[in-house]
Amino acid sequence: MSNIIQAIRGMNDILPEHSPRWQHFEAVIRDWLGAYGYREIRTPIVEQSALFKRAIGEVTDIVEKEMYAFEDALNGEHLALRPEGTAACVRAVIEHNLLYNAPQRLWYAGPMFRHERPQKGRYRQFHQVGVEALGFAGPDIDAEHIVMTADLWRRLGLTGITLELNTLGNATSRARHRDRLIAHFETHQDQLDADARRRLHSNPLRILDTKNPAMLALVESAPRLMDDLDTDAIKHFEDVQGLLRSNGIEYRINPRLVRGLDYYNYTVFEWVTDRLGAQGTVCAGGRYDSLIEQIGGKPAPACGYAMGVERLLALLEESGVNTPATSTDAYLVHQGETATAFAWQVANSLRQAGLSVVLHCGGGSFKAQMKKADASGARFALIIGDDEAAAGLITLKALRETAEQTRCSLSETTDLLQSRN
Repeated sequence: MSNIIQAIRGMNDILPEHSPRWQHFEAVIRDWLGAYGYREIRTPIVEQSALFKRAIGEVTDIVEKEMYAFEDALNGEHLALRPEGTAACVRAVIEHNLLYNAPQRLWYAGPMFRHERPQKGRYRQFHQVGVEALGFAGPDIDAEHIVMTADLWRRLGLTGITLELNTLGNATSRARHRDRLIAHFETHQDQLDADARRRLHSNPLRILDTKNPAMLALVESAPRLMDDLDTDAIKHFEDVQGLLRSNGIEYRINPRLVRGLDYYNYTVFEWVTDRLGAQGTVCAGGRYDSLIEQIGGKPAPACGYAMGVERLLALLEESGVNTPATSTDAYLVHQGETATAFAWQVANSLRQAGLSVVLHCGGGSFKAQMKKADASGARFALIIGDDEAAAGLITLKALRETAEQTRCSLSETTDLLQSRN
């Protein structure tokens, strides 16, 4: 007796009973993004490891601890399963010279991979929808990204999601702030944990994002980046806030919001909820003006964000938002050689008319087949025996609201099923 092979921990199957919620979410996403003029881009799941090291930063949890990186045994290339989507999207834009004629509004969706300790809302294979606007320099695109996500929550029927906002300034601001942070933490080295000590001189801004309760007071007393912003950074942030206010978007400025990736500058934001426990961030992003050049392209501004699909679906469920149910129009029951041949013709004709039909396979008595029809969730059973086939008729029986039963021609059956949609 061999051992049963199971899915990798933290990489989950999406079963048929859960698929309708995913399909509804994906349909809303496509309509919503189309309404704002964003076009879909699809990139490979596997990329060169160097792409993420260069984009995300080598002194980050993602690259240091979480990235699924490996050496390709066939050619010795160093590859990685993508831990996020922005770097791959930017790589594709550079490689195919998409910014040659005009700025780009792009979106993507699919699985991402990080080797983390699995818990509710945090998996090793998880799904994201990402939105990127490349080639836009002004604060208006920052505001558009926030306004359009607020619109998505409305379309999905979600409430209880709040916006946190911050600015990381430009490179000059951060360099000034970096020196002050290092000086602050150096005077309290005895309070730093191992991660903070390792990042003290390589990436001190990341210390502000610590989840260690023992360090929260020290982080709270650290110098604030807002005090080191120059005039341009302050104006950009004020303009973003003005656009949000004019569009009725409420927000809270969180000066400790730094995001977990190195490429951000100026505006950063997170949409958070208190309904999902520790994994309360459902959407996050911001501006990343240096990333295109950092990866090897010509300098160009950019801004984007990503949302966690599993977290948003969990929030939909927790909030009691009903997902439109998908149901089969008819389950076709048949018995007898002549009946079976006619049943295939009926099923194909109904499908060509835009109806969904399950044709019973595997034989069995009419009674056994009717049990399958009822269990299928179909709204009607179509019954064909040799008598019906000889007359070119179909017995139609309602399975849900009533138990009405009638005998119809194929055209009458088609009309009746279409009228009940």
